[in-house]
Amino acid sequence: MEATATARQANGRIKTAKEKHPVLVIGGNGKTGRKVMQHLEAMDWPVKNASRSGDIRFDWHDTRTWAAALQGMQSVYITYQPDLAVPGATEAIGYLVTTAAQAGVKKLVLLSGRGEQEAQECEQIIMGSGLDWTIVRASWFCQNFSEGSFYEPIMAGHVALPAGNVGEPFIDADDIAAVAVAAITETGHDGEIYEVTGPRLLTFREAVATIEEATGRPIHYQRITMEAYAAELAAYALPEDLIWLITYLFTEVLDGRNEKICDGVERALGRKATDFADFARKAAAEGAWADERLH
Repeated sequence: MEATATARQANGRIKTAKEKHPVLVIGGNGKTGRKVMQHLEAMDWPVKNASRSGDIRFDWHDTRTWAAALQGMQSVYITYQPDLAVPGATEAIGYLVTTAAQAGVKKLVLLSGRGEQEAQECEQIIMGSGLDWTIVRASWFCQNFSEGSFYEPIMAGHVALPAGNVGEPFIDADDIAAVAVAAITETGHDGEIYEVTGPRLLTFREAVATIEEATGRPIHYQRITMEAYAAELAAYALPEDLIWLITYLFTEVLDGRNEKICDGVERALGRKATDFADFARKAAAEGAWADERLH
């Protein structure tokens, strides 16, 4: 964890700890939200989990829960479900910003996505809020392989995806959380867009091969068409809006537009981003792909 309660040097700027103030984590049970919660709790910051089953009830589909959740909070970490790319996200973020300002919130930290026009429209809403803000614009999460939609195929030893030779700089959710926590707990991050990626590009085939090496588990990767993948998702009774989102991510976002490395982690934290191989070795050592997890 890079964020500390002492001054440090990063990117030529001294960043000092802010006075500890109440923080709300919207989506505190999610991949990054729970890590932000853990880091802030370890630093003795007053933090609340805002979700349908958190410390404070918050439901993106029920605006009546928003004002009470935001009351008394000074900083808010925002993760939108299922993704800022979905229809209705801009309206939700706009209403959240208005509600936050009315509640006296001072700082917004938004988790955004790379190469998504709709996500960047949401970023513009945050930037125009009149509040302090930091944007954390992330690439695909490493954790999608250890606790997300690719976990079960990896455990089954057969990953079939509509992804070919396009490289993706997968980012460790721990790095995302560290950047978000720094933005909340330190000075010097206001008005920054941190585009956070891993330190190198990997195809999905290469990522699966890296996990195969880390676990010693044989995993076959197969490239399939988007149509075949959508049909497979439908066979598992996934909602149509989620199938639409996955199709969008694999066709438009994974079209090569994001095939580059960015330095957001280094700019925010003064260190390199975590390599996918290091993530895979650590996750394997911690039992992420252990057979007993299936029972």
